[in-house]
Amino acid sequence: MPIDVPAALAAEPRRAEIAWGHKDVQLYHLGIGAGTPATDPGELRYTLESRLQVLPSFATVAGAGTAAFGGMGAQGIDVDLAAVLHGGQAVRVHRPLPATGRAEQTSRVAAVYDKGKAAVIVLRTEARDDDGPLWTNDAQIFVRGEGGFGGDRGPSDRLAAPERAPDRTVERPIREDQALLYRLSGDWNPLHADPAFAGRAGFDRPILHGLCTYGMTLKAVTDTLLDGDASRVTAYRTRFAGVVFPGETLRIRMWADDGRVHVTVTAAERDDAPVLADTLVEHS
Repeated sequence: MPIDVPAALAAEPRRAEIAWGHKDVQLYHLGIGAGTPATDPGELRYTLESRLQVLPSFATVAGAGTAAFGGMGAQGIDVDLAAVLHGGQAVRVHRPLPATGRAEQTSRVAAVYDKGKAAVIVLRTEARDDDGPLWTNDAQIFVRGEGGFGGDRGPSDRLAAPERAPDRTVERPIREDQALLYRLSGDWNPLHADPAFAGRAGFDRPILHGLCTYGMTLKAVTDTLLDGDASRVTAYRTRFAGVVFPGETLRIRMWADDGRVHVTVTAAERDDAPVLADTLVEHS
């Protein structure tokens, strides 16, 4: 079987030294739509180095975007990358992230679940600097055709939307060039830029990175319900429920509840087709 579960779980973590500076943070923030209006004081917190704060979702691209798939070459994993889908993402920050830093990053397979027709590999990436732990990233990677090996199905992370009207609903337009800008933070998959490649993958045009939508959503929640203070975010998770295209509009619904914000994200122009589901932001 291409996935040797005991070997994958027992493999030594992969280690790497990563570094980032304010330009990396600014580029990431611009890639998820920050900077409009350009002189808005609230936007300058994401774009101007003298005022810069860091959204926790930056942890998914720190080190040139190795967090999501850094463990796919681990011992015990030999799968067809064409069968791989990024199914979900979670990040927990242990303190506010610095705008400039260096850290040791470790990546390992934290779990392998049997979903019947697919396997789910949980890739855990942790980073720490001289002052201690910085973040923990969990990427849930679906591998089609690799289930049915009799393993644990894993926990259910489904979150039903509250049975009341959202506390806030905002819309965020996706620029036509958004994927081209976002990919400069490290995800060079041509699916997000090359129309011919997207066509071979079954799409009539390139799609936006799921992690770009992930970042856009966290920024919207931070700006709408957390007074624009990224340091208040302690954890953030989602499930990628559908694609979205540059030029479309994200409709982001939020329900606030005692240190947590439940979120759903849909594509406004496509009859609210689901984009992100089971989404939760935890905050102080």
